[in-house]
Amino acid sequence: MNDSALSLLPEHQTQLLQLARESIRKGLHKETFVVTPADYPAPLRAMRASFVTLEVDRKLHGCIGTLEARQSLVEDVVSNAHGAAFRDTRFPALTPSEFEQVDIHISILSPLEAVKFASEEDLIAKLRPGIDGLMIEEGMHRGTFLPAVWESVPEPREFLRCLKVKAGLKADHWSNRIVVRRYSAESVP
Repeated sequence: MNDSALSLLPEHQTQLLQLARESIRKGLHKETFVVTPADYPAPLRAMRASFVTLEVDRKLHGCIGTLEARQSLVEDVVSNAHGAAFRDTRFPALTPSEFEQVDIHISILSPLEAVKFASEEDLIAKLRPGIDGLMIEEGMHRGTFLPAVWESVPEPREFLRCLKVKAGLKADHWSNRIVVRRYSAESVP
């Protein structure tokens, strides 16, 4: 899918951010926020995968998402916003005072695309810094980096090494059983 096919209108982006914020607000009160996809415009009802990233004081405070579309975009964003605030085990649950200052970022993913490569060097040569989100897996090991990670790890070889570590592999690990898929993402602030 090309990047232009991913684009949402500004009003759709605003709606998604409002839905994410409301999902978190309800979660703070131990309530569940349920959306009815039919109540939203067609681009928000489409089956899409997303990630929701939360930052407090410009520091990561939660990131949860899906790599493959299993529900409408509005449902996916609502679920992932709640997950990022309350189920990301790397961070304590978001508090009411943090909610007042949380920055919400949504990444809407294109479908996963298999990357064919002959070697680790070939794979590194095929990476597109700043464009590719990458998912690697081998056996029970699986990890992904959103395209935004290129901002902090801009060199392709290091990007792959860090991703392998995130997946639970050694940074210098390589085997013919590694599967790599890429995706692009549209960022909503």
